[in-house]
Amino acid sequence: MIKFYSFTKYISIIYIFFYLISSKFAICENNFKKDFKNIENELNQRNFITLEKYFDQNEKYDFKNKFFKLIEEFPDAKWEIIKSNSINANQHKLEMKLYGSKILNGKEFKLQSSFCFVFNLDNGLIKQSNIKNNLTTIRSDDNQIDIKISIPDKVLTGSKYDIDIILNQPLEDIIIAGGIKEYQEGKLLNQSITLEPLATGGIFKVSRAPLLPGIQVWTGIIAHPSGLVSFTKTVNIVKDY
Repeated sequence: MIKFYSFTKYISIIYIFFYLISSKFAICENNFKKDFKNIENELNQRNFITLEKYFDQNEKYDFKNKFFKLIEEFPDAKWEIIKSNSINANQHKLEMKLYGSKILNGKEFKLQSSFCFVFNLDNGLIKQSNIKNNLTTIRSDDNQIDIKISIPDKVLTGSKYDIDIILNQPLEDIIIAGGIKEYQEGKLLNQSITLEPLATGGIFKVSRAPLLPGIQVWTGIIAHPSGLVSFTKTVNIVKDY
């Protein structure tokens, strides 16, 4: 078995931009409904002075640290708002994408993420937010590996569900390794993923959802001769549909 420590720092960036997104959308409700391009531009132009005005005072310091950490790791990170929706008078949802890249040891690692960002507005500031339906990949294979990540967006509390990470191309004599692990927010940076040989062409696992509603996070790595693929998927745990 191989302890794959170094790559976990890139996985941790996922949570950094989660925080960034949840912080920076502390926009008054009217602007939220009017013009998303202005919000995108502030992020993509690294306009921190404008962005920090939208925070609750208690969150501003953490936001600053994580904002600059993200753009240090992925200097060309770009955010894109795909769709917006008001759940009720105070709660809103944005469907978003994030892209970025980084050169490490002569290899280009590409970040791509799609997710729903759900948040409440309180006097124009965000104080509660979460990420749902997230699927994030960081890849160094130039998309040469045909991989299917099949993990549900939402499951019932206490129920069993399948986790399937499938490599679609024939393995033949190729040796690949992989691993997957459940992560909890706040503990991500202190954990590593153990890689084992994959003889079945992927990772196949049955998991049981927690008994309480919340978010379950899965992160894994596939090591292939063509490169590396890390992935993170969130599962929304609910009492009922």
